[in-house]
Amino acid sequence: MKKELQAFDRLLEIMDELREKCPWDKKQTIETLRSLTIEETYELADAIIKNDLNELKKELGDLLLHIVFYAKIGSEKNEFDITDVINGINEKLVHRHPHVFGDTKVADHKEVEENWEQIKLKEKDRDNSVLSGVPDSLPALVKANRVQQKVRGVGFDWEERTQIWDKVKEEIAELEHEVESEDQEKIESEFGDVFFSLINAARLYDIDPETALERTNKKFIKRFNFLEEQTLKKGISLKDMSLDEMNVIWERAKKYD
Repeated sequence: MKKELQAFDRLLEIMDELREKCPWDKKQTIETLRSLTIEETYELADAIIKNDLNELKKELGDLLLHIVFYAKIGSEKNEFDITDVINGINEKLVHRHPHVFGDTKVADHKEVEENWEQIKLKEKDRDNSVLSGVPDSLPALVKANRVQQKVRGVGFDWEERTQIWDKVKEEIAELEHEVESEDQEKIESEFGDVFFSLINAARLYDIDPETALERTNKKFIKRFNFLEEQTLKKGISLKDMSLDEMNVIWERAKKYD
């Protein structure tokens, strides 16, 4: 443990030096760091998707730097410091894990999740609304998944996960009906319902929809790049090819997944 504490202490000392002597670091505020933190978080997520552990290590370091940076600014404002941040999460973890640090018994991880949500609702410094903890700024796909996880924690969920497929089919049928009506606003609304039901299905089958979609994005990009490379080698433009011709190469690309 000593080496970990030494490394963290060095990081705090470096941050103090940067804040005092570096023009760029001195200029930063909580507001200016926000977009950079979001970018770092996405880079971390990308490393996880790629299963690149070396890159993951680097991105964790970048994110840790941001945490220390925010705490440094907080201390300058006499609002909080890194000790307050760490003590806060320590107390939260102990309080929300009574099955580890108390006498509560749980059967599985699902009961842990349900207890977690119930405990959060009882905390004095929180809004007691079930969905109050879902940030407005979350991307829509991530937000939908988080909303569904939250309401599940208080028992608002399907009795059997297979029931979701009837709902998916129902939403797709409603979408098809509105497509025929050509009412753009209603079509958009039904698309949203279809997405929401599919995200719900992913949750019920322990699939992270954001990860699943991003893997498909990367797969598509890889196949399309192959298609483009093959046509360039032959001196052919994609615009001059028929869809059937492109599909022949596309099927070859699928073999390299």
